[in-house]
Amino acid sequence: MLVKICTEQFDPWLEAQNYQNQQKAMIGKFGATSIFIGTMRDFNDGDAVKGMTLEHYPGMTEKQLEKIIAQAQQQWQLIDVLVVHRVGDILPNEPIVLTAVWTSHRGDAFDANRYIMEELKTKAPFWKKERLLSEHERWVLKNTDGYQP
Repeated sequence: MLVKICTEQFDPWLEAQNYQNQQKAMIGKFGATSIFIGTMRDFNDGDAVKGMTLEHYPGMTEKQLEKIIAQAQQQWQLIDVLVVHRVGDILPNEPIVLTAVWTSHRGDAFDANRYIMEELKTKAPFWKKERLLSEHERWVLKNTDGYQP
């Protein structure tokens, strides 16, 4: 398991591939990998957004993400998990978060990955300040529902 907070832009596909290649204990063990990549949108709450600053609580953020993963491990048979989350200044279309779950079967991979992402959005200590096209800045008070139509 790895939780990684980064301040620079990252390539989520490369992160997942490199992690998988480095985990020799996983070779031949996993039959499913579920990957979620969250990217920054250029809109929110009906406004055009040109960027945001994502802040976190160092140390506490990682512990909370590890706790979320541990809870997922109690519910599903997971072989490994990778979470990479960006902080700092972010522009539209840049990746913000990667969650990757390796399991023996697809059901556990899909379900655990969804659980980790939804828990991350509601429980991990991250704060977003959006920069609107109008030059106004605002703190995001709540995350969008993962099941928006």
